Amino acid sequence: MGRKMKAQSAMEYLMTYGWAILIIAVVLAALFQLGVFNTGALAPRAPPGTCQVYRPNGPASTSLVNLEGICNGELPQYVGVFNGASSYINVGSPAIPTSQGFSIAGWVNINTWSNYPDIISKTDSNLADPFDDYVISDGSMVFLVGPGTAFVSLSTAAGTALLNTWQFWTFVYSGGSSPTISIYSNGVLMAGPSAVSIPVTDSAYNMLIGSRNDFATHMSGSMSNIQIYNASLSGPEVNALYVEGIGGSPIRLQNLVGWWPLNGNANDYSGNNNNGVPSGVSYTSQWTSGYTPP
Repeated sequence: MGRKMKAQSAMEYLMTYGWAILIIAVVLAALFQLGVFNTGALAPRAPPGTCQVYRPNGPASTSLVNLEGICNGELPQYVGVFNGASSYINVGSPAIPTSQGFSIAGWVNINTWSNYPDIISKTDSNLADPFDDYVISDGSMVFLVGPGTAFVSLSTAAGTALLNTWQFWTFVYSGGSSPTISIYSNGVLMAGPSAVSIPVTDSAYNMLIGSRNDFATHMSGSMSNIQIYNASLSGPEVNALYVEGIGGSPIRLQNLVGWWPLNGNANDYSGNNNNGVPSGVSYTSQWTSGYTPP
């Protein structure tokens, strides 16, 4: 009889508190999915414009260049969100002397591969035009140059881009008479150096973040801390940028052409006045899911 009473009491206990335990478990799982328990979410947040490059001799100058403000790697308060249908940022035509090489780096979180949307592009509206510059597509991490010539694709290399995961991508074009392209993921060389059959020549076409000039495709996901240099970064320099994390500041300030943290706006904090004009871009503070500090 005593054993039966204990069993009945146990069943009543489970019936009384089981639903509460289940609800708590579901809530904890949801919070974990949102990144609430990600240690990065607890780090100090940098407001927009906290840190910028100061060029006392005016835009494009290379002397006396320095960082000002708080540049200690604090996490961004916001990141840019691209809806995959209509959003992009027009940053004008930053001066990139391609003959000496250039580098493009940034943190990217891709939501979907559909329609092969683009991360960065600087072309006219006709991708078959021989005066095209370059397109970086998140569909297969392809770098295009000249009249639609693809010569590096991470879809066939180790470490293919992951969905819903923050990754630091760097594209380095060497320039010179025998140019090459190298692609890095999280500071590690993933593809290249690969020879370029048609050298890149900078043109007056505007550069877009999140789309290309024919607006046929659009980025679906989030981006942060986009940096462009008029020089070819070395492997150690690329890795140093990655180690700084998503809130890191640029290096080689004398070669910095544009810096768009996308921390609440599309302003250029390189001191070169390449402020972006956003269209359909939003900003969110709920971005830490999928981010692991280096």
